[in-house]
Amino acid sequence: MVFELLDGRYGDVFALIASAVPPLLWSFYELVKTRRLDAISVLVVSAIVLTVGATLMGGSARLIQIRDALVTGAVGVLFLCSLGFKRPMIFYLARATMARDTAEGAAAFEAAWERKGVPEAFRMLTVVWGVGLIFQTAVMCWLAWVWPIGRFLLLSPFIGYGIFGVLMGWSLWFRARRLAKARAAGWVPAG
Repeated sequence: MVFELLDGRYGDVFALIASAVPPLLWSFYELVKTRRLDAISVLVVSAIVLTVGATLMGGSARLIQIRDALVTGAVGVLFLCSLGFKRPMIFYLARATMARDTAEGAAAFEAAWERKGVPEAFRMLTVVWGVGLIFQTAVMCWLAWVWPIGRFLLLSPFIGYGIFGVLMGWSLWFRARRLAKARAAGWVPAG
C-alpha cells in the first residue's frame, strides 16, 4: 500500500524504501513494548536494515526487490553452514524464543540438548529450513524479475508467508512425531 501511494509521485526506488518503514516501526514498537531483544527480532530488523542500505547504494527497483529476497537466502545459507558447528543456528534461535518467556526456559533448553535424538532433530530442522529459505529466495527472485512491481509487492508477502507457514507446519509435525517416538522409547516422560 505504501508503495502504491508513493510510486507515481516519487518513483520505484523511493517507494520501495518507504514500504520498509511500517514493518521496521512495528519491530521497534515491539522492542519498546516487551523491552527484550531476541534472535528472531534481530533477524527481521537486520533484514530490513540491510535491504534499505542496499537500496540506498542504488540500482533498479527490480534489483532492490531481488536484494530483499537475497537476505532470506543468506539466512538459509547460514543455517546450512551452521551444520558444521557443535550446535546449529536453529538451536540458538529456538533457545532465544524460549528464553523470551522465562530465564528457566533457556536453561531447560540447554539441558534438552543432551537428550538422545535432540541434536539430530535440530540438524534435520536446520537442513529443512536452510533449503526452504533458499527455495523461497529462488521463487521470490524469479517473481521479482517477471512480475510487475505492484503485483509483486501485493502478492509476495502471501507467497513468502505461505512458504514460511509450510516450513513451520512441517517443523511442528516433525517435533510432534519425534516427541511421540521419544515417549514410546522411554527417553522422555509422558505428560
